[in-house]
Amino acid sequence: MPSVKILAIADVTHNVRRYTLERPAGYAFKPGQATDVSLDEEGWRDKKHPFTFTALADARTLEFTIKSYFSTGGDGVTERLYGYKPGQSLLIRDVWGTITYKGPGTFIAGGAGVTPFIAILRDLHHRRKLDGHTLIVSNRTEADIILRDEFEAMAGLEVIWTVTDDPQSGLLHDRIDAAFLKAHVTNFAQNFYLCGPDPMVEDLRETLTALGASVETITWEK
Repeated sequence: MPSVKILAIADVTHNVRRYTLERPAGYAFKPGQATDVSLDEEGWRDKKHPFTFTALADARTLEFTIKSYFSTGGDGVTERLYGYKPGQSLLIRDVWGTITYKGPGTFIAGGAGVTPFIAILRDLHHRRKLDGHTLIVSNRTEADIILRDEFEAMAGLEVIWTVTDDPQSGLLHDRIDAAFLKAHVTNFAQNFYLCGPDPMVEDLRETLTALGASVETITWEK
């Protein structure tokens, strides 16, 4: 269970930060995978929280893009992490995860559920293999969108944003349901990658199957 030092912290949104960490020798992961993380301080080392790696797999450092939740009364890992500074340390464990890339398709996320897709899409962009891929993300407001500028600048990636509680936004305001998918997806035989709140993922799996997608082509965190 390596202890890794935080090298840098940067704001991504009002409640999401990018944490750049030391990378232990020989520590390897595939884009889309995650690990269980703890705060390396007394009273917190046994409190584990899953976070997805968001840097390229061959980067010299590790990176997590983490949304902090502030309604925990100070007991939550992400709330306490938000107060961390470079030089403090985190504990990381073995790599795990079932969201692995299987070929071109559509990535659908709810809020911070986009994080497992960051490393995958960055890797495809780095290799200039993004043609034929679509990213659909639902957020509550425009201010909640994670890495909007980066995703929109990725050549070959079609990006569709929708917000559900932001009347002033010029983006779509639709829930990602059957009607939305029929309006924005033309091929249900392609690969689909899902991540978000459990009820959303369950609904999308059922909806995509009903629209003709094969169970074998739908990937989600099991």
